[in-house]
Amino acid sequence: MNYAYPMSSPVMTTAPHSPYCRPIIEVTGEGILSASPNRAIIVLGVITENPSLSAAQRENATATTNVINALQRLNIPKNHIQTVSYQIETQYDFKDGTSVFKGYKVTHLLQITLDRVELTGQVVDTAVQNGANFVSSIQFSVANPELIYNQALSAAVQNAESKAGAIARTLGVTLVRMPLKVTEETQNVGPPIPFKAALMAEGAAAPTPIQPGQLEIRATVRAQYTYY
Repeated sequence: MNYAYPMSSPVMTTAPHSPYCRPIIEVTGEGILSASPNRAIIVLGVITENPSLSAAQRENATATTNVINALQRLNIPKNHIQTVSYQIETQYDFKDGTSVFKGYKVTHLLQITLDRVELTGQVVDTAVQNGANFVSSIQFSVANPELIYNQALSAAVQNAESKAGAIARTLGVTLVRMPLKVTEETQNVGPPIPFKAALMAEGAAAPTPIQPGQLEIRATVRAQYTYY
């Protein structure tokens, strides 16, 4: 995890010197934290087509069961494999301006949650080898984003104090380090990282190389300091 402090422009506001108000330096502080994803969410499944609805459903159920059994042999807990979509569609061909019944399309999508992102490629390959023929999406995230965001928030406060101190030194004044006010501006833990959404699986080939990359978590605060 790495902190970064962006170069945003501080704002300085000076109130008139009087018994009722003090000069104020107002700054914006930002903290950015990079984290390696530790959770993968894969949505994949089986699509079958047949002129007979019962046959399409039966073929789909058989293939889906094979996929689930294969994934469980990879020690994926049963409660980490769940159905997220099951659809039956009627299909037609259009010839000479007329719709002609073709058959039925059955789609069964499973969501697999992994706490070991390094197994993502193996899970996709195993599913395809055992009957899956559609990969809808792969997303990477962190299991506890609030903990990482709080670290970024702490970095943002430190960044704000550093900016205020720089302004005070430039002005030749002494900064009161305890801020008058700190306001949280944003809460951004970053969206999950998508990977090749809507990828049609054509069958087992070379092992699927999947790199999760890095997540970026940002926090921003606005702080007011006095000086003398």
